[in-house]
Amino acid sequence: MGQGQQERVVTSLADAVTEEIGARLAPVDAELERRYPGDPGTRQPVHTVYVPADVFAADTLRTWGDQALAALDEHAPDAASFAAVLGLDGTLAEDVYGRVRAKLEREPVEDLRVDFEDGYGDRSDAEEDAAAARAARLVAEAYAAGAAAPYTGIRMKCMEAAVRDRGIRTLDIFLTGLTEAGSLPDGLVLTLPKVTYPEQVTAMVRLLDAFEEARGLASGRIGFEIQIETSQAILAADGTATVARMIRAADGRATGLHYGTFDYSACLGVSAAHQASDHPAADHAKAVMQVAAAGTGVRVSDGSTNVLPVGPTEKVHDAWRLHYGLTRRALARAYYQGWDMHPGHLPTRYAAVFAFYREGFEQAAARLARYAGRVGGDVMDEPATAKALAGYLLRGLDCGALDASEVARATGLTRAGLEGFASPRRGGPTASAQ
Repeated sequence: MGQGQQERVVTSLADAVTEEIGARLAPVDAELERRYPGDPGTRQPVHTVYVPADVFAADTLRTWGDQALAALDEHAPDAASFAAVLGLDGTLAEDVYGRVRAKLEREPVEDLRVDFEDGYGDRSDAEEDAAAARAARLVAEAYAAGAAAPYTGIRMKCMEAAVRDRGIRTLDIFLTGLTEAGSLPDGLVLTLPKVTYPEQVTAMVRLLDAFEEARGLASGRIGFEIQIETSQAILAADGTATVARMIRAADGRATGLHYGTFDYSACLGVSAAHQASDHPAADHAKAVMQVAAAGTGVRVSDGSTNVLPVGPTEKVHDAWRLHYGLTRRALARAYYQGWDMHPGHLPTRYAAVFAFYREGFEQAAARLARYAGRVGGDVMDEPATAKALAGYLLRGLDCGALDASEVARATGLTRAGLEGFASPRRGGPTASAQ
């Protein structure tokens, strides 16, 4: 066949066959769209900080930031000393250390949870009522003043019979207080702990439905996180993955799955000395959570370490190395969020996160730029990889590890362009976005 000669195209199937298959699969298409809408495209905090309700105060965020800075001043007063503890190379250490200090001054906490569960304990009804009302007032005032963490909310007591009524009342008081103060903040996050059966999730959905109806809010306005702390939350008695059924039971309200390191480990009989987020039992649970949540828009969070960076410098350095290593390990496994239980954890949380994104920035940006420009290179990337590369850069931007100007220079893309690659089902990149 001569060059430029048009190929003869021949088919055998009638158009009716294609139409029939489309009709057969239409319910499947709708189910996929409903159950697996993809990542919501919103910012995911790098951590959640838990503060008992009785000690939560208007200056909690600033106090945590100041205590974290004081820990650096005492135990790692410069980039070189911090690098020696964590094993960072010189150039990276200077950048990371500067960014950590700036973060602690500007935004020390990304996600705050006022705790009415394990960190708060059992109190009189009058005391917990007052604490819930106070928490609502302080959160509302912080948002009104522009001083709140990007995400803020409470962890209520669970849906088990012994504490169910108390948890419901605390949630009601807190949400009512926020609505009475004006409106629910966009960054509101609620955590439902110790979920064992999907029916407990269904009960939470009913509770929020009733509150929205009572206050004239849009249906589905309030979402919540599901805390995974029992073996039954991973594997049900019938052998099914309970956590997948929980996501379904949430009916679109679930925003996250949070792994509870110590309750889950104890549930499996892991001895106290070996209860940690890198234990094989923890890895299994989080892998099941990750697969169950994939594509649903529900995000997975790692748990915490109970080794606190307190005491003499040597002990602080040991705790920092442990926390840094666990955080880097989680990031490599695509657990982009974890829990921090003490202000001293903030320096190593941000150091690990910033180093993770700084180390991979140049390669990720170059690969995405080649893909966007349809330019060949030494790695053949596909749309799914471009999605992951863009998501990586967006997470780095959101937490402060990367600067918008350097990402734009390296990729040739604006944030809108990055978002187009990261969430293609929400609208692919256009020429104007690049």
